[in-house]
Amino acid sequence: MAKIIYTESYIKRARKFIGQHPEILSQYEKMLKLLELNPSHPSLRLHKLKGRLEKLYSVSVNISYMICIDFVIEEDKIIPIDIGKHDDVY
Repeated sequence: MAKIIYTESYIKRARKFIGQHPEILSQYEKMLKLLELNPSHPSLRLHKLKGRLEKLYSVSVNISYMICIDFVIEEDKIIPIDIGKHDDVY
């Protein structure tokens, strides 16, 4: 099982984003739990990014909103980097 390590900068971004979109809070929390338990779960739609973000991975909180979280995986740690709408994050 992986452990999510939250940085101060990510916590600020996540608080701001969830404050603007409180309707997705329960989906966001569920996604984080699932990410810790099984990062490869199909509903997360885990994929490696390309280009300037090629060292990062992304998962989606939900399909209709296309909210993505970028993170790095180091051994058994997941470190979230950013959260936002698909076009805003990339």
